[in-house]
Amino acid sequence: MNREVSARKRFWSMIGWLATTAIASAIGGAASINAQGFYEQLARPEWAPSPGIFGPVWTTLYVLMGVAAWLVWCNGGFQRHGRVLGLFLLQLAVNALWSWLFFVWHLGLAAFVDIILLWVLVLLTLIGFWRVHHIAALLLVPYLLWISFAGMLNLSVWLLNPALL
Repeated sequence: MNREVSARKRFWSMIGWLATTAIASAIGGAASINAQGFYEQLARPEWAPSPGIFGPVWTTLYVLMGVAAWLVWCNGGFQRHGRVLGLFLLQLAVNALWSWLFFVWHLGLAAFVDIILLWVLVLLTLIGFWRVHHIAALLLVPYLLWISFAGMLNLSVWLLNPALL
C-alpha cells in the first residue's frame, strides 16, 4: 500500500509540475494573443522562423521543463531541493514576463535584458538540476538552446525596428 501511495503522490506531483509550467505558459500566452500580427509587421532577419513555429516549440519546451522539475522534486521535494526548485519557479516568471515586455509593451531593450536574465537563471537551474538528477538537467538543454536563439532574435528584431520597439 505504501508503494501505491508513493506512486499516486508521484503521479499527482507530475500533474502539478506540468500544471505549473502550463500556468506560466498561459500567462506569457495571454500577452501573445495578438503577437502574430505584431511579429509579422516587424522587420526580421532572414533566419527568423515563421510565427507558426513558436507555439509547438514552446509547448514542447514547457512539457520538458515540467518533467525536469518533477524529477528533481521526486528526489527530495522542496525540503531537500527548495533552492533549485525556487530558481526554477523564478525563471518561469521571468520567462512569462518576456512576452509582456515584447508583445504588449513593445519594450525591445527591456525584453532583451529579460531574456539575458532568463538565460542565466535557466543555466543556474540546469546546473542545480544536474546535481540532483542528470536527466532533469538534460531536459533543460533544448530550453537553454532555444533561449539562446530567441535572445539573438530579440536583439536583431529590436535593432531592426527602433521605432516600434
